[in-house]
Amino acid sequence: MIDFQDRVAVITGAGGGLGREHALLLASRGAAVVVNDLGGSVDGEGDSHSAADVVVDEIKAAGGEAVAEYSSVSTPEGGEAIIQKAVDEYGRVDVVVNNAGILRDKSFAKMELADIHSVLDVHLRGAFYVTQPAFRHMREQAYGRIVMTSSASGVLGNFGQTNYGAAKMGLVGMVNVLKHEGAKYNIMVNAIAPIAKTRMTLELLGPMADKFDPSAVAPVVAYLSSEECTLSGEIWSVGGGSVSRFFIGLTDGYFKHPDSEGVLTIEDIAENLADIRAEDGYIVPRSNQDEFTKLGPKLFE
Repeated sequence: MIDFQDRVAVITGAGGGLGREHALLLASRGAAVVVNDLGGSVDGEGDSHSAADVVVDEIKAAGGEAVAEYSSVSTPEGGEAIIQKAVDEYGRVDVVVNNAGILRDKSFAKMELADIHSVLDVHLRGAFYVTQPAFRHMREQAYGRIVMTSSASGVLGNFGQTNYGAAKMGLVGMVNVLKHEGAKYNIMVNAIAPIAKTRMTLELLGPMADKFDPSAVAPVVAYLSSEECTLSGEIWSVGGGSVSRFFIGLTDGYFKHPDSEGVLTIEDIAENLADIRAEDGYIVPRSNQDEFTKLGPKLFE
């Protein structure tokens, strides 16, 4: 049985929806949980302590251990305070789940700068601000598990969400780098792209919403947060009882040897689109070095 005895988990945006489910499940398996939530609206306005307090009370009523934290993830000071709370209360931090989020949806032509900045501040910069101080502690203790909350809106795109999609795909970039930087310290870094009924998604999911209870996402986050998980750099689509892996594939493509066949031209591209885009023979690269592994034999054969 996977448990979190003697582990300390920090979960942002844990006052409701997905974050609340993550917090309740990890606490039920023995984790001490820092329940962070600013208590603002879906679009990031306002603040209230009640959201985090209610979840802490739920955890304690069930016999678990938790403490509330109310800082905004959108500032460096807020991120530091969240992690410091875990260290002050429990002496360490083993798990970080970056879940806090807001929505400011508009078509790209109508999107205002405030909509761009606020969404990037919470989703992308917020993950930087919370994860960096936690990562430093995890390096010292040679253990850590970090889960980013990405989205299909970033991996695949969705109308009216350029700010949100850009932030969510930015988190995939963080995962791809931190999987390398954390490897020798036993720090595993992964991402989920959840589909769940929350106050942020009710309008998007419409009549299907009831099929996507957030409780179906929490077990995946718990697994990725556990010592059992030795995977790093994964992106998993999760929701409605389904768990699937997103991955980036690199096609074999078109190759023109610069020594024997001359310089690549615009016309070469136009004439070889089918080869460039053909999906057979692709690889799933783990790092940019894998591009050279693919290209090297062609250049030096």
